[in-house]
Amino acid sequence: MNLNTSILQYIEDVKSGTFTTEEFVTETLQRIKDVDEKVHAYLSLNDSAINDAKLIDKKIASGEKVGQCYGFPISIKDNICITGTKTTCASKILENFVAPYTATVVNRLQDEDAVITGKTNLDEFAMGLTTEFSAFGATKNPWNLDYVPGGSSGGSAASVAANECLASLGSDTGGSVRNPASFCSVVGLKPTYGLISRYGLISYANSIEQIGPMTKTVKDSAFLLNVIAGQDANDDTTIDNKNSNYLENIENGIEGKKIGIIKEMTTSDGLSSEVSNSTKEAIHDFESLGASCDEVSLPTIPYTVAAYYTITSTEAGSNLARYDNIRYGYEMESEGYEYNSYISKSRTKFGPEVTRRIILGGFVPSAGHAGKYFLKALKVKSKLISEINSSFEKFDYLIAPTAPVQPFQFGEKIDDPVTLMLLDYNTVTANLTGKPAISIPYRVSNGLPIGMQIMANTLEEKSLFQAAYALETKTKLPEVPL
Repeated sequence: MNLNTSILQYIEDVKSGTFTTEEFVTETLQRIKDVDEKVHAYLSLNDSAINDAKLIDKKIASGEKVGQCYGFPISIKDNICITGTKTTCASKILENFVAPYTATVVNRLQDEDAVITGKTNLDEFAMGLTTEFSAFGATKNPWNLDYVPGGSSGGSAASVAANECLASLGSDTGGSVRNPASFCSVVGLKPTYGLISRYGLISYANSIEQIGPMTKTVKDSAFLLNVIAGQDANDDTTIDNKNSNYLENIENGIEGKKIGIIKEMTTSDGLSSEVSNSTKEAIHDFESLGASCDEVSLPTIPYTVAAYYTITSTEAGSNLARYDNIRYGYEMESEGYEYNSYISKSRTKFGPEVTRRIILGGFVPSAGHAGKYFLKALKVKSKLISEINSSFEKFDYLIAPTAPVQPFQFGEKIDDPVTLMLLDYNTVTANLTGKPAISIPYRVSNGLPIGMQIMANTLEEKSLFQAAYALETKTKLPEVPL
């Protein structure tokens, strides 16, 4: 049985009787048992996964209506709630927190008979770019276990790349789906802000974060978006997508389309030679597919990382204020502590990156500093939106490498917060502007993946998938060596 298959191929195989849902899920769980001690993609497993698969097989055998997922195995980032399961956010603060409700995206998956394999590792509270900041140990990159998988959805990306599931859901605040997708050679989508419900996602920065699918193929990403997208009464920021079918016309190609090559993302100082060369090859591929490619400048981009961390740290500081050990937090005896010292002590369980962002989030909007930092960041965001909207008047898509570098070794950048932050340089624009963006596996150079990012205008996911699929047809990548 080939676990390195697509969702759509899996569904065809189940329908044709090539194997049962139970057989495939059982094999997947065995794969997790065999490799996850090395990879550490998962923080917990779903004990009922095989029983869930058996129930779906019974439906199929009896001729009952079966959900469109047909029991394919999917992992869920551990900042997305599922009733009765631990949702830790990879933090000691929530080590024993059991979710009292289920996220809308998970409900939609289960309503369509997907099988949840378990919860995946992440940087604590989704704050990080390498998954090194998990309180429960780092996730390893399946392409080379000495290298980081990216973050913050590193566990989700690694679980897909290592064939420990067919897909995963991550969250993307500044690139946390696309960055690990690039580092692990999977497809990662950050949809238009509001296209997917955030109800049940433990918030980091509400104004820009989005849940997004991580899959093996572009068509699988479109399929999964069909399942989870759309309005939700529990999330007022959601958008009516008119029941769009994102698989429709996905093979139409991009002949005659205009593509903008983002100057600031393709000529930056931090761009490695391998990534730069791959970008040039991708441009050539797009042109061979009938698209025209021209350089476009977005002058505000050099200021986006600073603006992003200013805005998100402010929102994070507010969101994390709930962890006062009274409503939520690390359980400890209160005897001998006065109120403030008790809260202070309990919050020592936050890791270094979360602590750093809480401090920033308290400082930048404070009296005397708000105009200097926070308001300026909002102005940068506004100017960037204006620039990108103008660009989409001329171009159908904007492209750049997903990350300026390939995966790097553990410990290489962890003590340099500024260098780490700059890994977001090519991804934060989509979050600050609310635009959809997708990372496509494009090359494997020296055994390490390189991804390409395509951006489209608001709610143009169908067109985005067409471009992504077209580029995918031009790539031929090796299988993960794990």
